[in-house]
Amino acid sequence: MSVTSTLAQALGDLDEAAVKSLVEGALSAKQDPLEIVQELQDGMEIVGKKFEADEYFLSELIFAAEIFKQANAPLGESLQKAVKETLGTIVLGTVKNDIHDFGKDIVGMVLTSNGIKVVDLGVNVEHQAFVDAIREHKPQLVGFSCLLTTVFEDMKDAVAAIEAAGVRDQVKVMIGGGPVDQSVADYVGADAYCLNAQVAVETAKKYLRGN
Repeated sequence: MSVTSTLAQALGDLDEAAVKSLVEGALSAKQDPLEIVQELQDGMEIVGKKFEADEYFLSELIFAAEIFKQANAPLGESLQKAVKETLGTIVLGTVKNDIHDFGKDIVGMVLTSNGIKVVDLGVNVEHQAFVDAIREHKPQLVGFSCLLTTVFEDMKDAVAAIEAAGVRDQVKVMIGGGPVDQSVADYVGADAYCLNAQVAVETAKKYLRGN
């Protein structure tokens, strides 16, 4: 079994010490950081399946997310070096009245590893903050994340604020999160619904390349 497949299983088993050690070892061995990120994603898929099967519960899911974030922390600089080109920029944030960052952080990491500059505004982001970031960073894309059905109106209001500011035609709006689907994207006025991080990358590349 390779280091990275062992890494995926360690994360799936919530073995924090093993994940930390394996990431450090992989980096020391000059392993491709993109491969390490992929294995961490595979580990989170294991966690997700256990959650769906009622083997894990919310506390385990939160713990896994924290391990994932800590494991990714030392990969930042290596990922930047591994990326050969910058395709464009996305402003990313969890919308107002939602403080969940797990899904957003995964998407941001995967987008970064695919050559897309991520301006992460964090969580509970005010509508005006998205507008200000568009004006400052001149992104081609804006990404909204949420985990609560109660913030669909906030997501819709954020799109409306971008439109009212006269910058809606400058960006494509992508949304994602556990309770989100295409009907929500249509309701809030987004350009695309992204089921997961990989779909987000594919969608972002399509827009950035004008396909």
